[in-house]
Amino acid sequence: MNLRTLRTFVEVVRQGGFSQAAEVVALTQSTVSKAVKTLEEELGMPLLDRLGHRNELTAAGEIAYRRALVLLAEHHDLVAEINDLRGLKRGVLRIGLPPVGCGVLFATMFATYRSRYPDIDIELTEYGSKRLRECLEAGEVDLAALLLPVDEGFDYQPVRNEPLMAVLPRSHPLAQRQRIDFADLADSPFILFEAGFALNAKILAACERKGVTPRVAARSGQIDFIVDLVAAGLGVAFLPRMLAHKHQHAGIALIPLDEPHTDWHIALAWRATAHLPPAVRAWLELAREQQRSTGHPD
Repeated sequence: MNLRTLRTFVEVVRQGGFSQAAEVVALTQSTVSKAVKTLEEELGMPLLDRLGHRNELTAAGEIAYRRALVLLAEHHDLVAEINDLRGLKRGVLRIGLPPVGCGVLFATMFATYRSRYPDIDIELTEYGSKRLRECLEAGEVDLAALLLPVDEGFDYQPVRNEPLMAVLPRSHPLAQRQRIDFADLADSPFILFEAGFALNAKILAACERKGVTPRVAARSGQIDFIVDLVAAGLGVAFLPRMLAHKHQHAGIALIPLDEPHTDWHIALAWRATAHLPPAVRAWLELAREQQRSTGHPD
């Protein structure tokens, strides 16, 4: 059993198939299939049920997947701790960011970090929150920007707390309101982010608390496109305040959302048991500096 085989198996599970996993690990599909078969033979039990085009974990597969994540994370911690001896002269910062809001929050930080530590390599990964959590658990990234609250087993450093704004077409009958809640918008179609975005879960949970069942007209991972859809009258959307103002549009109205527990509270998270190398600690310190300089509460 080797780490590369384990990582291949983990990606088959994550990606939902052999061909998709092959693209991620840069191997042929037959090599990926052979790796999983080798692992099954070594463990003496099938790990996947092949159901047509789908693959589902067996009971043994569930155990193997969970243990593989731990082993991969431990291997990363070993390498990170050895690299720690080199200090900030060399190293890698592996950070995972969601597509929403990262430009506004982190673009200037990347430039500052690069100027301070030119010999530190930066590996940036962009995924939705669910996949980022998996990458953290497997030790594939050192840090990930996640919405609070984070899962048990993670530590975190708050970065920014922003209330949500309702984004309405200018022609919407409620476009002149000072504040708005989900009960007011019960008859309006919603435009949400794609599946896997943590902000969706906050919105849908708040709707459930209000007894509102939203009609979803569209989903997208692109804020500009979402705003254009709102301006065209397709429905209403919800964005963190700073992103809503950044994407202001003549055809939309921005109204504060009067709903508790819907703030976009983003933090940098890491595994509680992880060894944080100097490159990572330097990034966290830079994030604290930026927070102090902007005066934004966490």
